Amino acid sequence: MAPAITLAAEAPKLSAANTGFMLICSALVMLMTPGLAFFYGGMVRVKSTLNMLMMSFISLGIVTILWVLYGFSMAFGTDSGSLIGWNSDWVGLTGVDTGELWGSTNIPLLTFMVFQLMFAIITPALISGALADRVKFSAWALFIALWATIVYFPVAHWVWGEGGWAFDMGVIDFAGGTAVHINAGAAALGVILVIGKRVGFKKDPMRPHSLPLVMLGAGLLWFGWFGFNAGSWLGNDDGVGSLMFVNTQIATAAAVLGWLAYEKIRHGAFTTLGAASGAVSGLVAITPAGGAVTPLGAIAVGVIAGVLCAMAVSLKYKFGYDDSLDVVGVHLVGGILGSLLIGFFASGKGQSEVAGLFYGGGLEQFWKQCAGVFGVLAYSLIVSAILAFILDKTMGMRVPEDDEVAGIDQAEHAETAYDFSGAGGGAAKTAVAAAVGGAESKKVDA
Repeated sequence: MAPAITLAAEAPKLSAANTGFMLICSALVMLMTPGLAFFYGGMVRVKSTLNMLMMSFISLGIVTILWVLYGFSMAFGTDSGSLIGWNSDWVGLTGVDTGELWGSTNIPLLTFMVFQLMFAIITPALISGALADRVKFSAWALFIALWATIVYFPVAHWVWGEGGWAFDMGVIDFAGGTAVHINAGAAALGVILVIGKRVGFKKDPMRPHSLPLVMLGAGLLWFGWFGFNAGSWLGNDDGVGSLMFVNTQIATAAAVLGWLAYEKIRHGAFTTLGAASGAVSGLVAITPAGGAVTPLGAIAVGVIAGVLCAMAVSLKYKFGYDDSLDVVGVHLVGGILGSLLIGFFASGKGQSEVAGLFYGGGLEQFWKQCAGVFGVLAYSLIVSAILAFILDKTMGMRVPEDDEVAGIDQAEHAETAYDFSGAGGGAAKTAVAAAVGGAESKKVDA
């Protein structure tokens, strides 16, 4: 009898459809950073608007360069000790062939690289919302560079890099509940505990100056998040990307309703700020879980996140930490909820066969999720606080009090968000009237 012939597995071939899909998703995720800038920019007072926009936009510049030079290699290169990756061919992308595919997928390595770059950009930008009104722009820029290098790149390897400890443990994080949102939320808490409160915190009114900007930013985030989430499956050959897309919409809608219902019961009104914040809380919570839960599970995740995040934003007044734009209450709490709820709602029919408690899987996955959540939280919180402390003691993290009170836009950027000098009303009318009155007085004197 002739020996059996074993055929070698056919090497993956580039898929034009999946590559095009991933490039579109990459562009959608890039749009989220300007969307975040508008979302945060509308939530601050007029005198801090431009600074808030710039704190997001500078991340586009700094993190892009660092990712190309060494960040991609640290996050997705060959594992070393389950803590960090490295591939010298990826340093500066000098050894990357344009036709090289990413692992066993059918998309180019460069496509995967640029998709993950957009995640690396928006993660430190998320932190900025907690620091509104009071941080030197130069210190913030240096903090981004250090934080991305010491915190984000290693954590991305832990969670998504082959050989990373959380990856090997089986922690589920479809698109960034731990690597992005818990990471950024914990970092925000660490920094604000070091730099302290804004001048006038809990005394002066600090209401959003432009709710239309907030809603615009929230809408752009919601739109871009489809690329953020659905794209993380790197294609849609088996329908899991579609499941994630659908669950993203469902959970976000449910969170809006949950937040508004809580707000109406607690405060007596349905606010636009509540609707925008509820949407973001749902987006955050479904990010790690959307590939593992059913659409009904997505409703549960969204409602729970909407209500509990709405409750969590008030904790800053109870405990006295000044989280300016509720990064801790929305991103840290929402990321924790979405990650841990996988242990209960994972159906075993989506991205993997892992089932949560409510689907007969017991608590095994829940404990794995706890390890990932609290491991990332502790590392990011501690290291971020240390970085902020070092920068504060060397170059100083905060602007002078007089600049903070007068307006950080003028002090740090020599600009203001709105020019009312030619608006024809208010102060402009008063100035014209005074000029006319002075001219008439001169005529009388003559």
